[in-house]
Amino acid sequence: MSLAYLGALLVSIFCMGLIDHRWRLALFRDAWATSVTVVVGVLFFLAWDLGGIALGVFFRGEGPWMTGLLLAPELPVEEVAFLVLLTYTTLVTWRGAEAWLSARVPAS
Repeated sequence: MSLAYLGALLVSIFCMGLIDHRWRLALFRDAWATSVTVVVGVLFFLAWDLGGIALGVFFRGEGPWMTGLLLAPELPVEEVAFLVLLTYTTLVTWRGAEAWLSARVPAS
C-alpha cells in the first residue's frame, strides 16, 4: 500500500486552498456556497463514476502509488480526493477569471 497518489492529491488540494486564501476567490470568500458547490460537484461525478462502473466502462487501474483501498467495487478512495480537487480547482479558476476580467473592464 502506498499513499503517494493520495498524498499528492491532498497536497494539491491544500495548495489550491492557499491560492484561494491569497485572493479570497471561493472558500475564503463564501465558505457555505463553496462547500455546497464542491459537495454537489463531487456527488455528481461520483454518480457518473458509479454509472460508468455499472456499465463496465470504468474500472480501477492498478498502480504502485495507490492505497488499494476501495469505497465500492472499482472505486478507489483516491477518486474522491481527485473529484474534490477537480471541482475546487474549477471553482477557483472560474472565480479567478471572473475577478481578473472584472478588474480589467473599465467602469462606465
